[in-house]
This record gives sequence, structure tokens and C-alpha cells, in this order.
Amino acid sequence: MAARVLACASCHGAEGEGTSDVYFPRLAGKPAGYLYNQLIAFRDGRRRYPPMNYLLEFLPDAYLQKMADHFAALRPPFPAPNIPTDSKEILARGETLVKEGDARSGVPACSACHGPALGGMEPAIPGLLGLRASYISAQLGGWRYGTRTAAAPDCMQIVAGLLSEDDVKAVAAYLSSRPAPNDPSFAPRGSLPMPLECGSQPR
Repeated sequence: MAARVLACASCHGAEGEGTSDVYFPRLAGKPAGYLYNQLIAFRDGRRRYPPMNYLLEFLPDAYLQKMADHFAALRPPFPAPNIPTDSKEILARGETLVKEGDARSGVPACSACHGPALGGMEPAIPGLLGLRASYISAQLGGWRYGTRTAAAPDCMQIVAGLLSEDDVKAVAAYLSSRPAPNDPSFAPRGSLPMPLECGSQPR
């Protein structure tokens, strides 16, 4: 499988660690269920990015699962975090949303589903560290405007729809400035009391 996924390396790195292009995310160490769901979404056109749609168009489910298992098992080093250029107020707002949410807006904390260490949870909630601010902003924007979707109930579309543009900027700035986790492992299935039903994360 390592040889077969070399087609992924130019965008995602030889071990799925990501590259200097801020819009191509780290794949390594994310839960296999999450990676599998994204591969299916690209193959079936629910997520639209022509190179990914083309590469995956004729691959069967079982092969996509093997790809997901391969990248989930990798543990290359994390990239250095972004050096923050945003104000302390923006970073503080991002930290609040990530760790506590915003009860007034109905926004749950990112950590409620992605874990206190933001490493994700089996089988399908991804880690949030090692990603660039531009990528995080783009994905939250995709959910807000319906260009990225997941199985119903689409919890991320619900949450992202409650965020303002400033909130998206703050979350992206804060997450991208975080150092690599001491333990990049994701939480066991069912170990986090998720605040919302999520169609892509069976309980």
C-alpha cells in the first residue's frame, strides 16, 4: 500500500505529513473511519476537488478502506506551528471557542468532540493539530456554505453555521498556532460525551 499511495505524496507528503501547501492537509494519524469517509465523499462527488475526484473515481470501498488504514497508522513528526500574526484578542477568542465554546451562540467547544488534546476520536472524528489556518478556515467555510457535507445529521455543518466570520478566523488562528501534541493518539470510541448527534460518528 505504501507504494500504491505514492500518488498522494506530492500533495500530502510521503508519509501523509502534509506539505508546504497550506491547503493540502496532514493525513497521517487521523482515525481510519474519518479518512475513509472523506475518500468516499471525494469519490462520490460529495466533496469536490477535481484531482481528488479523478484519482478516486473508480476505486472500490475495500481499497479505500485499505488506504485509510495505511495513513491512520502513520506517525510522522508534526510540522512546526504557525507563528501567530493575529492579535491577542483574536487568539483568546479562538482559545475560548476551542476549549469552552460559546453558550450564547449555541456553539459547543471543539474539544467536546475532538478531545481535550484535540487528537480526535475513533472511529471518525479527526485531530485538529498540524493544520494551517487557511485550510481550517476553508473547511469551516465549506460547511457554513454547504460545499462540504457529511452524513446526516451533519454536526459540523450545524456548528459551523453558528460561527461568525470572525469566529472562524479566531478558531483557525488558534488551532494553527498550537504545538504538536505529546501523544498524537485519538481517543477511544465513545470516550467523549459528544454534545450533538453526528451522522458520520456512529455511537
